[in-house]
Amino acid sequence: MKLHPDRVNAGNVISRHAPGSVQVNDETWRESVVVPWQGKVQAWRGASAAGMTREHFDQLAELQPELVIFGSGSRLRFPSAELLRALIERGIGFETMDTAAACRTYNVLVGEARRVVAALVIEGE
Repeated sequence: MKLHPDRVNAGNVISRHAPGSVQVNDETWRESVVVPWQGKVQAWRGASAAGMTREHFDQLAELQPELVIFGSGSRLRFPSAELLRALIERGIGFETMDTAAACRTYNVLVGEARRVVAALVIEGE
């Protein structure tokens, strides 16, 4: 599903989402990915619905967003509070939704010039 055609305010935009991939700006990702509101998009190595660790969420906290949108794959999966400790301690907001909804929500928030990070679990088809 095509979500958005262009970049917004020189920030990162998720332009397409499909089972097994997501397109950020002009690059297609087929592995879990971290999409900050601006700056470098990066692989979220080893992030999967079943294999999340505290280090995965520490990586997000280092970006210092105001909010993290967690796309948990094709269905909702909620990480434990222990995994989220780095975000909680820094007062960073956190929302969980399926990856398709996370992509749409992220784009809306970037369009509002919010400091948001999309942390997207990409599952194989």
